[in-house]
Amino acid sequence: MWIFDRQTLTFLAVNEAAAHHYGYSQTEFLTMTLKDIHPWGDTPSLLNYRLKIKSKFKAPTVSYSGVWKHRKKDGTLIDVEITSSLVSFNGKDAMLVLAHDMTQHRIAEEALRQSQQKYVSLINSIDGIVWEADARTFQFTFVSPQAERFLGYPNERWLTEPAFWADHLHSDDREGAVAFCKKVTEEKKDHTFEYRMVAADGRIVWLRDSVSVVVEDGQPVKLRGVMVNITEQKQAEDRLRYLAHHDGLTDLPNRILFADRLGQALSRVRWHKRVVAVLFLDLDHFKRINDTLGHNMGDLLLKAVAERLSSCVRSGDTVARMGGDEFTIILADVAQAEDVPKVAQKIIDAVAKPFVLAGRELFVSTSMGISLFPNDGQDVQTLLKNADAAMYRAKEQGRNHYQHYSPAMNVRTLERLALESSLRHALERKELLLHYQPRVDLDTGQITCVEALLRWQYPDLGIVPPNQFIPLAEETGLIIPIGEWVLRTACQQNKLWQTMGLFPIRVAVNLSPRQFEEKNFIETIATVLKDTGLDPNYLELELTENLLMKNAETSIATLRQLNAMEVQISVDDFGTGYSSLSYLRRFPIHALKIDQSFVRDITTDPDDSVIVTAMIILAHSLKLKVIAEGVETKEQLDFLRSLKCHEMQGYLFSRPLPEDELARLLAIGKSLSDS
Repeated sequence: MWIFDRQTLTFLAVNEAAAHHYGYSQTEFLTMTLKDIHPWGDTPSLLNYRLKIKSKFKAPTVSYSGVWKHRKKDGTLIDVEITSSLVSFNGKDAMLVLAHDMTQHRIAEEALRQSQQKYVSLINSIDGIVWEADARTFQFTFVSPQAERFLGYPNERWLTEPAFWADHLHSDDREGAVAFCKKVTEEKKDHTFEYRMVAADGRIVWLRDSVSVVVEDGQPVKLRGVMVNITEQKQAEDRLRYLAHHDGLTDLPNRILFADRLGQALSRVRWHKRVVAVLFLDLDHFKRINDTLGHNMGDLLLKAVAERLSSCVRSGDTVARMGGDEFTIILADVAQAEDVPKVAQKIIDAVAKPFVLAGRELFVSTSMGISLFPNDGQDVQTLLKNADAAMYRAKEQGRNHYQHYSPAMNVRTLERLALESSLRHALERKELLLHYQPRVDLDTGQITCVEALLRWQYPDLGIVPPNQFIPLAEETGLIIPIGEWVLRTACQQNKLWQTMGLFPIRVAVNLSPRQFEEKNFIETIATVLKDTGLDPNYLELELTENLLMKNAETSIATLRQLNAMEVQISVDDFGTGYSSLSYLRRFPIHALKIDQSFVRDITTDPDDSVIVTAMIILAHSLKLKVIAEGVETKEQLDFLRSLKCHEMQGYLFSRPLPEDELARLLAIGKSLSDS
């Protein structure tokens, strides 16, 4: 507080608090004028103030207030709120001033303003709907502007209509979503769930809602969350799932979906003494049509055959294309076995009728094998295998008719038993060996990894293809010791290459489901790495989609342990199994390997090119490396490069090689440009 002369602006009195706050003694303060505590160069505003107080203050009751910049003795500028009143002091017209330093308040106000601005900017930058609602009524109390952009409804409707959210949920999701919110509230725990809402224009919008509960005095009072639009992800997931389980040419179920449907059919009839029939068909001399009339005509014929087969069966039956000119049919829930031959003959007669395609009349016949549940097999693979055997017998018998399976056809069973016996001794006899196929970076052209591929040097048969003995090893449990041998041998070899001074690369090892499910699986990996001295960064484990999805939560836990060890993880044969984008996001993996069945025809088959494009886009969105298998032509390579595929593997660069040939390849530094 101080008093100053209205005419001269000289200070007439000042309390100790004011003088001290400005850095002066009371004696110093009383030798000064208002000008001395105002910022340098502030004379015009000070003169204006002097005119105001001369003209406006006419009575003792009038006061003047305002905020001014003042200068302390040390030059510091402060914001001061002053209240001035007209007084008479020692016979002089004077002003009594009460001063309050507002500097910290102004700083706090500015900080609050900036904080609010940052908060609004942050909310608006989130690609999702930020919201808050009453935990008891679910009445929304806040919703960010993205709500109108996502769904098209004005934001005020969310805030003013008590049941707005529930009313606009998809009818199939409403009950579950509301129940979920109640559960979140009751449990007072954060949760994430997915549901659909109906937009203002009728669109169905998928949302992933991450919800947290605000608790006060032990009671939930508010729900807060972020709704993220996942519609495109869901559509991509649905499309990928469809394409992965349907034949791209005929739109029929493929081998994977066929097996699933057959399994379901067996489960339904197992206890009701009903029959399920599996028909395995192969078009007779189809190759001749392809070779003489071209693949386009062959494709038209396959599509026409698919339609005709579908017209011959009931809606509950399944027609599938297994690949090439092979089709399978499930006759589900047949009353008696005697009914099956009637359907079989009906199909043979239907296929035998002429096809008119592109103005040309074509004739084709089919050979068919039949196996019946329960007599000819109790599971999917057995029934399919036996129907296949019967189909080959029908071809041997002159084609264009059907054959029932009989045990006598299964000579291959005896061969399988002999193979199993020999496989049990293959390790101790040192008949197993590894070949290595390089993977190449598409940007640098350099080898980054080699995949270890198992081979069996069988004394009587020569090299036995993996597809003939790996399933057998899996079935018998021999895959456990064989798999550990492969892992240890591959790691030893990679460490040896490094010791030789070759450029360090990763070695990829395929894991079987039986290995992955072993209780001491992680311990085995750690032991092998320790024994061989290979840095975990140089080991990559390849697992299939179906393996990971068999028990997704357990898989996630195991993968996290591998990640902690710094072992690289890739999903092999991607696109051939069942997987979910929601789980793919959660799996701690590093790469997706596109199965060669999709890569083979990417430059000639629009469906395969769409599938591969979708897979690469998906991998990029998940920030995963994407690797194409089975690349054999420059056209395939160029297509993959155009989509920014990261790596390739295939005969275009190199076939699988023995260890010494692979070492020479590394030594000379062969790159993709040399191929």
